[in-house]
Amino acid sequence: MNRLQLVATVVECQPLRYTPAGVPVLDLVLEHAGDVVEAGQTRHVELTLPTIAIGDLARMMARTPLGTTLRIDGFLAPTRKGATRLRLHLQQAATLD
Repeated sequence: MNRLQLVATVVECQPLRYTPAGVPVLDLVLEHAGDVVEAGQTRHVELTLPTIAIGDLARMMARTPLGTTLRIDGFLAPTRKGATRLRLHLQQAATLD
């Protein structure tokens, strides 16, 4: 299974672009900071994730202000075939109130 659930903040957002087929694509960067328990010890984790949204979700995310905190669902995939760098592909995103 390849599924990632995270609470993260939008820290960077590129302009909305379109594939040659007309599908909207948005590249953005999400940042997460929080505590998790590992081997019985609390560990503070901070990370920055290159992220991509495609389709209607890309349009929605393009209207999301920087600094917005989101609850997201997605999956990890290489940035391109054969690459070792990973990128988060958004499947759902909801603002936290």
